[in-house]
Amino acid sequence: MQWLGLDYDEGPFRQMERQDRYREQLANLLDAGKAYRCYCTAEELEAKRKAQQAAGENPRYDGTCRNRTDQPTDQPHVLRFKAPKEGTVTVKDILRGNVNFELKEMDDIILQRTDGTPTYNFVVVVDDADMQITHVIRGDDHLSNTPKQALLYDALGVARPQFAHISMILGPDKTRLSKRHGATSTLEYQKQGYLPHALINYLARLGWSHGDQELFTLEEMIQHFALENVTISAAVFNPEKLLWVNEQWIQTSTPEDIAPHLEPILVQERLLSEGHGRSRDGIARIIPPLQKRAKTLVEMAHGAAFYFKDEVEFDEKAKEKFLTFEVKPWFEKLCAGLEKMDEPLEHDAVESLFKQVIEEEGIKLKNLAQPVRVALTGQTASPGIYDLFLMLGKDRSLTRLRNGIN
Repeated sequence: MQWLGLDYDEGPFRQMERQDRYREQLANLLDAGKAYRCYCTAEELEAKRKAQQAAGENPRYDGTCRNRTDQPTDQPHVLRFKAPKEGTVTVKDILRGNVNFELKEMDDIILQRTDGTPTYNFVVVVDDADMQITHVIRGDDHLSNTPKQALLYDALGVARPQFAHISMILGPDKTRLSKRHGATSTLEYQKQGYLPHALINYLARLGWSHGDQELFTLEEMIQHFALENVTISAAVFNPEKLLWVNEQWIQTSTPEDIAPHLEPILVQERLLSEGHGRSRDGIARIIPPLQKRAKTLVEMAHGAAFYFKDEVEFDEKAKEKFLTFEVKPWFEKLCAGLEKMDEPLEHDAVESLFKQVIEEEGIKLKNLAQPVRVALTGQTASPGIYDLFLMLGKDRSLTRLRNGIN
């Protein structure tokens, strides 16, 4: 949540610190006759379940202890909810309308286990009621829990929140999204070089739209999001679309916004060490030439590898092909021109120097640019040729050109 930039307004609250409140509400339900102690053993419950299955019935607690008059507290027991058994319970869902459940099919769910710990369905109702939660938005795999929780809200005498059950996200093969479809943790996407706001943008657009707009800032999502515009059909997770969204955000974000997210990737890719001491401004300065070529921050880091390494690591084939005796006089003229320039280098000045050398030597730009690229980066692919000088600066550019001559 911190990486995604999704902050909370209060809390955090821990359920282990609210046990007294849960016990208080359990006691209220017991006193009101809306809960009861159940003494059935695990073996007895298993036998009942098998008998129901053999009879073709849906397994549920048969109510053996539901109307038991004696309620000893010194015997092992659980607390069960005394659910009504006649009629229906209607869940009003913002997306799905009224969803009806037959009460005769409802189980007397366990509210407190034998060891005294409360169960999920009970504590979430108490928590949401106490914290005045207005909307419960969750996956439709929780729809079956909702009638149980709705009855608990009623039993506790508190208003139900509004429910909205969103369809589950499917993988590209139209099956439920799982670890076999790729990253299983949000932080895996951080390691893969995704910007947090790109991931939020993509996820928000799964099953929701606002006209034809594809890219949203967090503020725009907050402004335009409405549950009424969420579709109940299952959305398909498309890794290629996520990559496209990330690419768009890399290209349109400011270097200052990208730098804090690129820095840990540079450490991850071992281009910077922990506690490297480089300023964010220094990292931001080299980002613009890399933005148009990178789809992820990992690609951006790899594109900047030449900048962070003290020694050029040459592609041997590129070195042999381009750093020949022929380029020596060209490089010497470039070095002479660079010597006369002041820091920081300017794009137009570097471009003018290239044009001068090309004209004097009677060669084409590509004849000069590729050898220079290899000398400065060790590779045949890189940011724009003039940008390389601006990234490396005057002294490092001169050193690498002279080493290229040698």
